[in-house]
Amino acid sequence: MWLESWLAYAHFVAILSLVVFITSEAALCRPEWLNAAVVRRLGRLDLLYLGAAVAVLLTGLARTYWGMKGGGWYWQQPLLHAKLTLFVVIGLISLKPTFACIRWRRQLEASGALPGEAEVRSVRRLIMVQAHLMLLLPLAGSWLARGGWTR
Repeated sequence: MWLESWLAYAHFVAILSLVVFITSEAALCRPEWLNAAVVRRLGRLDLLYLGAAVAVLLTGLARTYWGMKGGGWYWQQPLLHAKLTLFVVIGLISLKPTFACIRWRRQLEASGALPGEAEVRSVRRLIMVQAHLMLLLPLAGSWLARGGWTR
């Protein structure tokens, strides 16, 4: 029982961290607010977002293997596979903003130029898509934990 509590706690902290970093990216990635300091900060936030995403994945996997229900039960559930698929889709969507942040920082260091308004809006839109898709993950998690759509 203690292990289950610690695993859940670690997973929740990782999820909350992920939400904080994606929210911070969304808040800062606006054409009207973009300056050299924000470009640098977006790069650091994106790296923290990646770290939080890895922590969410690892703590989630730990819960499936060492949690009360065990891996045998979890890995038979289509809802777990749906959650993982959605998590991967969100990760794939995050690639374009990540590469944009890297490109912006390099461009800033090389020439001092900031990205164009249209590009910033495009990246922000993808960040917002990620944030909104993320809302489905805890919903699927709560269904899974309570036996909804399970085998």
